[in-house]
Amino acid sequence: MTAGLLGSLSLGIALSNGEKWKVLRRFALQTLRNFGMGKRSLEERIQQEAQCLGQELAHTQSAPFDPTFLISQAVSNVICSIVFGDRFDYQDGSFLTLVGLINRNFQLLSSPWGQMYNIFPGLMSCLPGPHNRIFENFEQLQLFVLERVKMHQESFDPNCPRDFIDCFLLKMEQENQDPLSYFHTETLVMTTHNLFFAGTETVSTTLRYGFLLLMKYPEIQAKVHAEIDQVIGRHRSPSVEDRSRMPYTDAVIHEVQRFGDVIPMGLPHVVTRDTHFRGFLLPEGTNVLPLLFSVHNDPAQFKDPATFDPAHFLDPSGGFRKHDAFMAFSAGKRVCLGEGLARMELFLLFTTVLQRFTLTPLVRPEDIDISPVMSGLGNVPRPYVFRAVPR
Repeated sequence: MTAGLLGSLSLGIALSNGEKWKVLRRFALQTLRNFGMGKRSLEERIQQEAQCLGQELAHTQSAPFDPTFLISQAVSNVICSIVFGDRFDYQDGSFLTLVGLINRNFQLLSSPWGQMYNIFPGLMSCLPGPHNRIFENFEQLQLFVLERVKMHQESFDPNCPRDFIDCFLLKMEQENQDPLSYFHTETLVMTTHNLFFAGTETVSTTLRYGFLLLMKYPEIQAKVHAEIDQVIGRHRSPSVEDRSRMPYTDAVIHEVQRFGDVIPMGLPHVVTRDTHFRGFLLPEGTNVLPLLFSVHNDPAQFKDPATFDPAHFLDPSGGFRKHDAFMAFSAGKRVCLGEGLARMELFLLFTTVLQRFTLTPLVRPEDIDISPVMSGLGNVPRPYVFRAVPR
């Protein structure tokens, strides 16, 4: 990436360091909790969005369609309600543009062009190619967020913060006399972008991978249907409380995350002190990438890592089994701060769709290709169309 893009990214949470990262992460985590992360209030928001997604799927009337945008919109609306204070209509033009920009940048960053851009930014910035769209798309996303920030500033009431942006504006007001404060407009825009990008693309890509895998293995989809019917039934909305009584479905979702491995390299980390590792010295300040892929595909940890098998997360009696080698949300101090939100979304959206529909491919299951179409920053599933047939 260009130095300009890296400089902008370092203003937010994802790629910042040291005290700045600690302060911003602590603030973001507390604010997300205040707005319901891990609580019933946020569960209800996700349930409502899951029902909206179900209605949109019903409108397809079992006709073939590509689910990419629809799933991304549903997932994105959850983080929108926290960050912007409201959701968007699925037909909203600006929302469609926004989701499209996020989707394209995730694909570009995961493509060979994006990987080369990341390794040789100086050289690649002088060459033509699709990688140049990364920075252009990024700027458009920044402008969208900045416009939302300006709208919030015009109606801001410090006594009644409505969402993440308002809480950040309040913090800016409280620390406006502190020259060392990390809370200013540029940081707000980039932090909001971090939350919005991460809160949209990772969960939506995982769901797309999951639905593709269920069509590849219809016998697994049938077992999920059976457990949903037994525990939840066909009429009430799934709830987070149901998960503890649905070990097979929980195992399937975890196996989708392991097998799909949406962020195989994790995000960059920095060695905080001189470290000896397998005969090498990593000096303090060295950038390292945690290869989560190597853990999720370790035969010493998973019996047959190249095979999609929910049994990797089931004990001999059929109960759900936690696995120390499961690192879909990374590990350590920089573990994904939205892990609680993502877990709720994956379970509620996944079960709501499967409660109402049978996912039917247009080709034979054995002809479905489940290898990623590209692998870099992320593993991107191949585009596909399917039928959502009411049950």
